[in-house]
Order: sequence, then C-alpha cells, then structure tokens
Amino acid sequence: MQTTSQEMVLVIDFGGQYNQLIARRVRECGVYCEIVSYTHSLEKIKAKKNLKGIIFTGGPNSAYLPDSPTIDPEIYTWGVPILGICYGSQLMSHMLGGHVCLAPEREYGKTLVDLDTASPMFEGLPDKNVCWMSHNDYIEKVAPGFKITAHTPNCPVAAAEDAERKLYAVQFHPEVLHTENGTKILSNFVYNVCGCAGTWKMDSFVEQTVKDLKAKIGSGKVLCALSGGVDSSVCAAMLAKAIGKQLTCVFVDHGLLRKNEREEVCAVFGEGGQFDINFICVDARQRFYGKLAGVSEPERKRKIIGEEFIRVFEEEAKKIGAVDYLAQGTIYPDVVESGLGGESATIKSHHNVGGLPDFVDFKEIVEPLRDLFKDEVRQSGRELGLPEHLVARQPFPGPGLAIRIIGDVTPEKVAIVQDADAIYREEVDKLPMSERPSQYFAALTNMRSVGVMGDGRTYDYAIALRAVTTTDFMTAEVTMLPPATITAAANRIVNEVKHINRVLFDYTTKPPATIEFE
Repeated sequence: MQTTSQEMVLVIDFGGQYNQLIARRVRECGVYCEIVSYTHSLEKIKAKKNLKGIIFTGGPNSAYLPDSPTIDPEIYTWGVPILGICYGSQLMSHMLGGHVCLAPEREYGKTLVDLDTASPMFEGLPDKNVCWMSHNDYIEKVAPGFKITAHTPNCPVAAAEDAERKLYAVQFHPEVLHTENGTKILSNFVYNVCGCAGTWKMDSFVEQTVKDLKAKIGSGKVLCALSGGVDSSVCAAMLAKAIGKQLTCVFVDHGLLRKNEREEVCAVFGEGGQFDINFICVDARQRFYGKLAGVSEPERKRKIIGEEFIRVFEEEAKKIGAVDYLAQGTIYPDVVESGLGGESATIKSHHNVGGLPDFVDFKEIVEPLRDLFKDEVRQSGRELGLPEHLVARQPFPGPGLAIRIIGDVTPEKVAIVQDADAIYREEVDKLPMSERPSQYFAALTNMRSVGVMGDGRTYDYAIALRAVTTTDFMTAEVTMLPPATITAAANRIVNEVKHINRVLFDYTTKPPATIEFE
C-alpha cells in the first residue's frame, strides 16, 4: 500500500520467471517496489508517485526478433535510472544501438564474473563474483555511450552502463540466491544510482494500514475469511485492531485441512482465544467432497474450492445480517501468480484472487495485505502481536490438501495424507531448529504398487515427502535431510498409515527450483 510520499522502484515484466524475486529483493533493501507488464502504458508508468528507478526483467524471447516484447523508447529519456536484467539488458542494448545475437556458447548456472568495482553497481564487491547466468543470446557489442563493467570468458558484456543517462545492464540474475552478493548489487542500484532513502518499513505499514481500514470501513461490518494460516491470521488481527467487534471471522472446515488443524484454529481464534472478535466455525466437509468428486485436474480443483468458499461466506453473511465487506488474506505473490501483476504466465489461480466467481454478494472486498510478500506478512504479524508459532508456521494452500492429492479427492485419501503429513512433520521437528528445512510436507501420489504385509498381498499408494530450504519462499533448493530422519518417517508412515506401502523422497536438485510453496 504505497502512500503518495513513499518512494518506489518499478519492475517492468517482460515475461521473466524471477519477476517477483526482483521486487522482493528491492523491498528487502527497504524500498517499495511493484511489478507491471511491459504492455503498461508509459502514461500510467510516468504517473507513479515518487518513481525513483525502473528495472527491466528477464524473459524467454530474443530482443532482435520483430515480435519480441519491447517498450516505448521514450522511457530512456526520462532521466529515471533503469536497470536491465538478462533479457532486459539485451533489449536496452538492442534498442539503443548495440548488437545482440545468439551466443556461441550458452551460459547456464553459477559463473565466475570479473567485475569493475569502480562502477556504482559493484561498489564494495570483490573483483570476481559468482553470478547466476541463464541465457542463449548475449550482447556482442554495447550501445553507444555504454562502457563494459563486467565480463566472463564466454560473455564479453556481463554488465555495462551509461552513467550519464543512468542506464545500467547486467546479463546475470542478481535477484536469485545463487548470485553471491546479489542483494548488495540491487542495493547499490537503489541507493547509489537511484538515490533512495529506504523508507519501506513494516511498522509504518501496519500503522498506516490500520488507519486506512478505519477510514474506509467506517461503521460497516466485515466478514473475514479465516483459514488459520499466516496470511488470513495477520489479516484478521489487523482488522481486529482497526474495527474490533464490527468484524466477524468465519473459519470453514472444508475437510482438506492438516491433521487436528480445525481444533488448533478454534483454540486460537474462537472463544477464550486472544482475539476479541466474532468467530464462526462452519463444518462444510461433505459439501466440498461432493463438489470435488471425480475432479483430478489441479487448476479445476482450485476454481471449485474458490467458488464454494465464496458461497459459504455469502450464506454466513446472510445469517448474521447486513455485511458490507469481505476481507481476505490475499498477498502480492497471489496477485502476480494469478496473472494480474505482471507479464509472466499464470502460475496458478488462487481461491482469493484468480479463483473468485463472477458474482460476490458484498459491497467490496478488503485485502489489506495485497501488496505484501510472505516475509513482510510475517513481520506485520509480529508488529500486531501475534504469537511466533503462528507467524512462523509453514505456508499452507487455501485449497488445502486437495492439491497435495494427485488425482481425485476422497475422504479416504485425505485421511491418508493427513496422517502421513503429521508423522513426517513430527519426525522433522525432532531436529534442532537450525537443521530444519523451511518447509516440509507430504503429498499423496496417484501411483499404486504391489507389496507384501505379513503373509498377504497389498496394492496400495506411495506417499511423496518434500523438504526445501528457502529465505524468500519463492525460490528454493531441496533439503537433504539426515538419513535417520527420513528412515524414521518412512518406517512410521508405512507401518502406521493405512493404504500406504511405499514412501518416496523428493531429491530434485536442479537449482534454483522455483516452486509453489504448498
């Protein structure tokens, strides 16, 4: 939620898979950042308040082809600093008179780059830095006015700049964790080049948002979709602080929750909990199972669950009388992944963004966290006084276990994955905190195999276990858990969970693994 005085760096998306990461890294530097598509009009971009800098993302196209994404060249005349990353660097060079072509040798992965540390982009860095490369094309000749500031044996222009026009280009990806000092490079851009002051702070965001909610809602009544997850919990706490008893939180047990989650949510938010709110728990398990019967396609599951959520809320709203607003814990990655915040392909529909039905029986939807990334939501929760165990809990999808079950959803399958997931988390939680991965969960595959139990033949399912380490909850690497932990979890699952005779562990290692954290 940018105020008129809040400085901004704008990410212009040309279809890059790391668009969110760029914005996330800039915010990590204390500067507010948003993502827009390259099709966004220059008039709208220029109208952005206190625009301090622009970043062009990467993308899958070749800048020299006539049908590739491009932008009005007027943007280079504004005097606003621009940083082009990967495709963005090639596009800038191509448009301004450089030569971009197919590279003789493609670069992919960690690459040692020679840096000119006299550049404001590389101030304070070593003259050799490991960076993440991922490109087929390269800049063979820089545009007039540019000088080369980084190179590799296979890439003559790994970075270039025209300091007079405040135009900067890097062929590598500073936003991914695999680039050493990547956040420092982006920090150098926003501070050394753009002259930002770093005013984006969560304490001021929370204070301002609470004021805005009070002003917007007035004496109106709000119905909040409360799942008990981090996002909806922070949303509810923020609304509780703003409007108190005008808020009614509805928790829907759709039968797709983790084991014992309903009881845990009710203990925190229900009667006797720490929040002075109206709380309703709706048992809609059979209703959702009926809607999902025979449906196996993940995106279709999301749409069904999203629409049914809204229908349940509408019904509860009618029971409690006039309700003016529906509040949801939508966060910024939900918006971008649903195809509403940039140019990248739709990754998934969220039940609270892309999965909304056409008709919603409320005056308006309130989404106070819509501009925040996951780590910012957690920090907001701490500012609001939420307990750490809730703020730091693992992300859990709105559609619940429906999309951790491959194939159709049945109560029997839900029970299987609930039990297996609970056992897996129990075993991992025995590790010291410093050794635990960032997220770990079980998923039910649609694979069945023959086994032997006692003297009898079995034909049962395989459960898959995943564990990943991440700092931003957008890119991750697989966590190689201790063999004893995996063995203990696997043995317990096979012996204690009905209809499971095999356990698979996800050893995917190709980095950086951009995954949905579900």
